[in-house]
Amino acid sequence: MSDSPVWHPFTQHGLREPIPLVTHAEGAALYTSDGRRIVDAISSWWVTTHGHANPTIMAAIAEQAGTLDQIIFAGWTHQPAEDLARGLTAIMPPELTRVFFSDSGSTSVECALKMALGYWLDRGEDRHRILVLEHSYHGDTIGAMSVGARGVFNRAYAPLLFDVGTIPFPAAGREQATLDALEAACAAHPAAFIVEPLLLGAGGMHIYPPHVLAEMRRICARHDVLFIADEVMTGWGRTGTLLACEQAGVVPDILCLSKGLTGGAIPLAVTMATEAIYQAHYGTDRARMFFHSSSYTANPIACAAANANLAIWRDEPVRDRIADLAARQATRLEALARHPRIANARQIGTITAVELRGEDGYLSQIGPRLLAFFGARDLLLRPLGNTVYVMPPYCIDDADLDRIYAAIGEACDRLGHES
Repeated sequence: MSDSPVWHPFTQHGLREPIPLVTHAEGAALYTSDGRRIVDAISSWWVTTHGHANPTIMAAIAEQAGTLDQIIFAGWTHQPAEDLARGLTAIMPPELTRVFFSDSGSTSVECALKMALGYWLDRGEDRHRILVLEHSYHGDTIGAMSVGARGVFNRAYAPLLFDVGTIPFPAAGREQATLDALEAACAAHPAAFIVEPLLLGAGGMHIYPPHVLAEMRRICARHDVLFIADEVMTGWGRTGTLLACEQAGVVPDILCLSKGLTGGAIPLAVTMATEAIYQAHYGTDRARMFFHSSSYTANPIACAAANANLAIWRDEPVRDRIADLAARQATRLEALARHPRIANARQIGTITAVELRGEDGYLSQIGPRLLAFFGARDLLLRPLGNTVYVMPPYCIDDADLDRIYAAIGEACDRLGHES
């Protein structure tokens, strides 16, 4: 595809690395134009939960496409969106009474930040500072980048990013330092604290315990600081429960969902909020309305896919599949962790991660070589520098799991000493 005019994300085209042409997908596999079957070990960037081309979701998309494809959502509505909003409020914490639609994880975060700032403005309080967790990632739009870690990802855009307060990551043995820093920062009356619950994804698959999340929530509540949970990646069962927040008994003021919302089939996102957040924008003054939208807000086809996803969660043993996948991964991870070149083997729910001893950092030279190594073995694994993680669709079988973990072990043998 070297003559293609396409500019791919997170791709340095000057390296002229091969870009496969995928023709179709099914279950946990992708199929390419040159006849290869690729095991999708990262759910196509963390979105595919029930497997590619899930029949229930595909049927819902096809049916809706023949009825209503798109309609403006400002001042109009449609049944798929109404059904989805009611379905979400039924399955999510009851305190989250309002559902605002957008079209990606980044925009769901942008909505959350704007809701938080609007809440304080409409209450007549000058609170606008946002607190974030070290190593966090919340997307690539300007607001989402602003509340994420600073580095090579956003160095060129630094003049556009607003200042935030950064709380140190609660690494093992240093949890109290995190809580103390959050307590001090909240005493200065910021607007909100945004977190990835239990697992920081793109920042390096960093895991922290539920009791820390619970205490962070209590600190925010004590100081009347809005708590935003970005469950774009951690939601829909990835950490072992529907939401990661469940494991800490936490209900946020604002919740961001995307990726697995449609089973990964089509873009859609929601930002759910408590009644207090909604009521702060409610009234007869048009200047107090929530000023956010996109052309494709609550696209009917995407909403139909999400409704099919909710039906799968309701009618099929999804939680059992998740528990089974977690157990099967744990067995393989335990064996892999004994390799002398593996460090910090870790797991939460259906997600595992290891580090190859040696170079650190996203731009370490081992990363691209690992990517090529796995690609040559028909595996879609996309390391974060020297961190290799596995996040497959819930339908993956043992044979494909064996291929994934065997390849990681082989990579340690062949590449572990190289830099």
